[in-house]
Amino acid sequence: MRRLWTSIVGVVAVLAILVGINLVAEYRLAQVKLDLTQQRLYTLAPGTRKIIADLKDPVTLRFYYSRTLGSRIPMYGAYADRVSEMLREYASTSNGKIRLEFFDPEPFSTTEDRAVAYGLQGVPIDQSGEQVYFGLAGSNLLDDERTIAFFQPERERFLEYDLTRLIYELSSPKRPLIGIMSSLPLDGDARMMMMSQNRAAGQPWVATMQLRQAFGVRRVALDAQVIDPEIQVLLVAHAQNLSDNTLYAIDQFVMRGGRLMVMVDPHSEAQAAVADPQTGQPPRDTSSNLARLFDAWGITFDDKDIVGDLKGAWRVRASPGDRAQTVDYVAWFNIRDGLNTNDPATADLTQVTVASAGALAKKQGAAIEFTPLLSSSDQSALVPLEKIKTFPDPGKILGEFKPDGIHRVIAARVRGELASAFTEAPPPPAEAPGAAPKEKVTLPPHLAKSEGAANMVVVGDSDILADRYWVRVQEFFGQQEATPFSDNGPFVANLIGTLAGGDALIGLRSRGASLRPFDVVENMQRNAEARFRATEQELTAHLDATQKKLTELRTGRGAPGANAVISEQQRETIDALRRDIVDTRGRLRTVQLELRRDIRALETELRLFNIVLVPAALTVLALVLGIARRRRRARARG
Repeated sequence: MRRLWTSIVGVVAVLAILVGINLVAEYRLAQVKLDLTQQRLYTLAPGTRKIIADLKDPVTLRFYYSRTLGSRIPMYGAYADRVSEMLREYASTSNGKIRLEFFDPEPFSTTEDRAVAYGLQGVPIDQSGEQVYFGLAGSNLLDDERTIAFFQPERERFLEYDLTRLIYELSSPKRPLIGIMSSLPLDGDARMMMMSQNRAAGQPWVATMQLRQAFGVRRVALDAQVIDPEIQVLLVAHAQNLSDNTLYAIDQFVMRGGRLMVMVDPHSEAQAAVADPQTGQPPRDTSSNLARLFDAWGITFDDKDIVGDLKGAWRVRASPGDRAQTVDYVAWFNIRDGLNTNDPATADLTQVTVASAGALAKKQGAAIEFTPLLSSSDQSALVPLEKIKTFPDPGKILGEFKPDGIHRVIAARVRGELASAFTEAPPPPAEAPGAAPKEKVTLPPHLAKSEGAANMVVVGDSDILADRYWVRVQEFFGQQEATPFSDNGPFVANLIGTLAGGDALIGLRSRGASLRPFDVVENMQRNAEARFRATEQELTAHLDATQKKLTELRTGRGAPGANAVISEQQRETIDALRRDIVDTRGRLRTVQLELRRDIRALETELRLFNIVLVPAALTVLALVLGIARRRRRARARG
């Protein structure tokens, strides 16, 4: 009896110890986590942690997720778990600055009404019309709102970027200020509007109007001697013949941490298409380059050649002397496979169109990070600028074009500590005779190198901005309607958006997906399918030849003196061919069945391991421990 009570007391003590450990773990170890995923999916990037740490006012995140969606489509259920875990990680890191609310918007409920009011996207789950939701609405104390209308699994690699950007915009609700310096009529050309009967002529470019919708925009003069520090991102788009004073202003803007997007061009097609009103001829100077700055920053740009590409080349009208009506013009081409899918700004784009673009590269020995954003295909080559600058002959250019297999960079991100292109500020420009004296500009102290890592985007084509190469503008009942056929506008807006977000957002790159593929199974399937395809082609060719021969025998073709009467020997041959066809079809079915044989074998092995081997191993371990314990007790008694 005493032994029984001792056992009961021991069990109660063990239970009490376990409960105590759980309570201590809940209060002391609740924040202790271990991310064992291969790509650290649940570990926040330093940039995200910095943005969260800089939050001054609380931000409320409302996660709307219809559980019906996960029950009907398990893939969305798994992704919803990933999103909710990430949101909890954001909240636990914020020390109370990020507040989470979770909602399941059932049909015709007030919760669904609030989701619709926030602008979240409802998706029909079946033919009954029931809507499901999977989005996020965020707000701050000023009632500014930002939303992710629907979490697309295809964008899972950028989940952290999207969430962090939403929080950043709520913490900094003021629209970023963008400065634009350009020799192009981005805001329209009043002269063209008066001279042309086409109402679309001379209108502001669509890309510029999109920038004005998303950012505050200020024009910067081509002779500026200092860049306003309020400007967060400076867009230098085909700014020609800049003086040393203006180059110095751009240089020092970058040295002081300003973000820069440069669009240079060996030949601006948009500029060449507009004749000089005085001479009636296209302008001679259609190129732009920032060679002095690029050389100091470790960037090279070829403005003597343009990049031609057969893949994605536009079909244009051939020259009058050509027999063909249309021909591939390799100087204008669409980039699809050359888009960087690991950069948040370009990952969701389908294609970007370039025209007479130049090639960019990292200067040998430069200590910068040079990440391509747009690249030509392996069917590209360099074309001398003289061939396309004045009255180009697309047919002749195509005939002489020889791809060299080299991928050329047309747009890239540049990051790193930069040295200034100037040792000191240049002297102020001389005033023109008779001109009114200009107000003296006070320059900030000279910086010989960048304060920290500089961030910029360099593009070797300015025609990306031109309407002709990405959008069709038509008049619809007195209104101008723009229909894009390429992603040039979003390309520019996205890049400026990432630059305006600062280092924290720029440093965020694509992460892995939580729905990892079964690599072993997929490799086995690919290998089996390769074997299957080879055998299938051989059997199919044999089957086609046999059926052709059978058809010839049935119709009497192919035999000397053939007629409608089939001899006994031919009949035997026909029967043999029929049996051959049946046998070949059977072998094809066998090959198709064997395609998944290895996969089924692996599946059986895994089931055997999970059902039998693991419990058996645990049983053996328990027996070994039991025997060892009995032996220790026996030795203790002896």
